[in-house]
Amino acid sequence: MGFLNKLVRLFTSPAPRKFYPITVKCNRCGEIIEGQINTGNDLSIDDDDDASGVGYYCRKVLTGSRRCFQQIEVELRFNSNRKLLDRQIVGGSFVDEQE
Repeated sequence: MGFLNKLVRLFTSPAPRKFYPITVKCNRCGEIIEGQINTGNDLSIDDDDDASGVGYYCRKVLTGSRRCFQQIEVELRFNSNRKLLDRQIVGGSFVDEQE
């Protein structure tokens, strides 16, 4: 069976990486900053999760490059299926796709 598993892996492609995009606006200068989170590598297990199962947590610091270098801290919480549950930001505001 080991040989067949190696043969199957040789002809199949790995699953594509999934990225969660982040777009924020700096409170100080108004610059729009884009970033992304790799949901396969950037997430940590959330210890504060309730009895609903395993949850994930990510903290990302984004910095602008134009006028000011204000740090914008983003904290995201995901469920066990890596779907966004909650998001918080310090130093900026989230820019949604509708804007």
